[in-house]
Amino acid sequence: MTPEKTAANEVYRLPPPLFHARCVACWMVMALLVLTVLSFASLDLQWRQFLAPQAWQKMGKFVGELLAPNVDAAFLRKLWPALLETLAMSALGTLLAAVFGLLLALPASKTHAGDPAYFKTPTRLVLNALRSIPELVWAALLLIAAGLGPLAGTLALALHTTGVLGRLFAESIENAPPEAAFALRLRGVAAGRVFLYATLQQILPQLISYSLYRWENNIRAAAVLGVVGAGGLGQMLAFHLGLFQMAETSSVLVAMLMLVAGVDAASYVARRMLSR
Repeated sequence: MTPEKTAANEVYRLPPPLFHARCVACWMVMALLVLTVLSFASLDLQWRQFLAPQAWQKMGKFVGELLAPNVDAAFLRKLWPALLETLAMSALGTLLAAVFGLLLALPASKTHAGDPAYFKTPTRLVLNALRSIPELVWAALLLIAAGLGPLAGTLALALHTTGVLGRLFAESIENAPPEAAFALRLRGVAAGRVFLYATLQQILPQLISYSLYRWENNIRAAAVLGVVGAGGLGQMLAFHLGLFQMAETSSVLVAMLMLVAGVDAASYVARRMLSR
């Protein structure tokens, strides 16, 4: 076979058949379908009870009570500090997580082919452990040491988010274009300065984007953490919902929606500015 025919065969090579053993994507899709079917079969999904008219009447009554929020000035004065507390918890927790996530991402990544990366595996195990434990569990553990209040919630957000951002930052470091860092290493520049002047400059917009996205998630998580006594809107929500004070509960939920929408809009604008 001539080189021209070989090159043509390489260019116009047909994809493998749909159910070919080498079609990895096909087998993965089939495995997901089987897993989905088994999930429906194993769960006790009481669709008849859910779709019953009585259930929908009860849900309609509950939603109707939530549509009348408490807008009394005295209650809103209590709501405003809780909203700011939730915002502060999420912002400080995300900031701490971004700092410590970057510090852990450095030993958790292999920056170039000659990098021995001795601490990559143990550091990634630490990051896996941090993000595999939910924020509620971290908050429950920290409440024993720090007591009730926003400190436990802030630290819980920081610990869990450190595991998430550390892994994302490590992947960004490993996937950074290597040319600039390689040129500096050829000139004998130290590894720390190579990271600061080459790698970090290229991945900084991506790191900020990841951090902003996690801040959006931490707003919601901070509201949930208040349920276990970590302060903020979540603590008010647990209190009023436990007493079936639906008007006050509705006001807290509206405050949560406004806070999440505001942070989402701010982070979206910031990401757009970074991408220009």
